[in-house]
Amino acid sequence: MTLNIITHPSLAPLRHGFFTRKGGASSGVFSGLNCGLGSSDQREVVMLNRARVAEAMNVPALASVYQVHSADVVVVHDPSDAEGIKADAMVCNAPDVALGILTADCQPVLFADVENHVIGAAHAGWKGALNGVMDATVEKMIGLGAQRENIVGVIGPSISQKSYEVGAEFLDDFMYEDDQNTRFFANGQKGKYQFDLPGYGLHRLRAAGIKSAKWTGHCTYSDPNLFYSYRRTCHENAADYGRLISTISL
Repeated sequence: MTLNIITHPSLAPLRHGFFTRKGGASSGVFSGLNCGLGSSDQREVVMLNRARVAEAMNVPALASVYQVHSADVVVVHDPSDAEGIKADAMVCNAPDVALGILTADCQPVLFADVENHVIGAAHAGWKGALNGVMDATVEKMIGLGAQRENIVGVIGPSISQKSYEVGAEFLDDFMYEDDQNTRFFANGQKGKYQFDLPGYGLHRLRAAGIKSAKWTGHCTYSDPNLFYSYRRTCHENAADYGRLISTISL
């Protein structure tokens, strides 16, 4: 089956893609392109899926970190630099290295300074975004020679506000950081709130000086045919869930 890859003009002409679940070898609850080695899917099948992504990106292997919802960023010159490292973002200025971020509702964020040949990729769930993983990625890119005014950042398929119900304690965490963060919350049902994760992500990108900050507009929860979703899996009482991959390379 053909891979279904979402791209964004802001990242052109670099090779990149927010890969959907289409075109993979996994079956059952993982049906499709599950690229998560942390899932209970068969390892050899996940590796086959990742190989298909690497082939689509025209690289021998993908660089990916052991994601832990942190604000830590790794500088990568070779895929082996990231292997087994606990972090949630990578930056690179080496050719033919594809940075790969896994998500299943959290924000995959791809960065590029095309002029200075520096790229970045971040896993930005609510905790990582709140703790500054996108800001840290931008700073690491600048350390590799990027210029802040040239960096673009694109948020890929993520859970949207209409599907992201949270409790009052969640709101408190964001209020503690900045009381203006209430604008990313809408009243929900039974004392709950609806959180705008991509809206908050765009805010953090712009606050970090990224003038060209975009979201592809895709909601992972709302489209089970294209996307895996951790929250949807919980609501359906499924045993596990697949992970989407988003990649970029020079």
